[in-house]
Amino acid sequence: MATPGLGGHWQAAPAARGAELERLYSTLLTGTEPIGALPATPTWECWRAGRTEGRLIGGLMSRIVLAQATRYALPLECFDGAVLFWEEMGGHASHVWSYLHVLRHSGILDRIAGMVVGTPTAIDGLHSPDASPTLPEIVLDVLGDRDIPVLGNVEIGHAGPNLPMPVGIRVALDAQQRRLALLEPAVEPLTVTGQGD
Repeated sequence: MATPGLGGHWQAAPAARGAELERLYSTLLTGTEPIGALPATPTWECWRAGRTEGRLIGGLMSRIVLAQATRYALPLECFDGAVLFWEEMGGHASHVWSYLHVLRHSGILDRIAGMVVGTPTAIDGLHSPDASPTLPEIVLDVLGDRDIPVLGNVEIGHAGPNLPMPVGIRVALDAQQRRLALLEPAVEPLTVTGQGD
C-alpha cells in the first residue's frame, strides 16, 4: 500500500527503521541479487511453527476473495506450494473468519505451503482486552489440521511502514525463527542489444 505504507507511516517511523527500509527498497528495485531475509521487528509472531519455501502470492484478504469470484480468478494451481500473504483493514473479526473459510472451501488453503499474516488494521472485535477469538485463534481454527507454518503480525499492506512483498518471488519462511527471506531478485538485469540484433 503506497499511501499509508510509504507515506504517513513512513514519516512517523523511527529514523533507523526508515533508513533500513529505504536501503531495502532501493536494493530490491535496482539490484539483481536476492535480498535474503527481510528485516523483522519484535511484533512478528509464530502462530504455527514450521519451515517452507514457495512463491509469494496474496494481498488484501477481502480483495483476494472477491477476485476469486470473477472471471479474473487465479487458477487454483497458482496456489500450489505458495506462501500466501494477506492482511485486512476494516470490518469485523467475523468477516476475516468468513473470508478464510471461503478460501478453505475453494481449496486454496489446502494447496498453500505457508502463510504470512499482516498486522490487522481497524478490525472490530480484535483489539479489546477481552477479544475472543483472537486473530491467531481465527486463523488456526480455519486451517484446522493443515500443518503449515504461519507467521503473524508482519508489517505489510495498510500497516506500516510496509515491507515489500513482491508477488511471484520465491521465498523461504521459517515461522518459529520469525524469518522471511526473498530467494530471488525482484528485477532482472537490463540487457542492451546492438542495433540490428
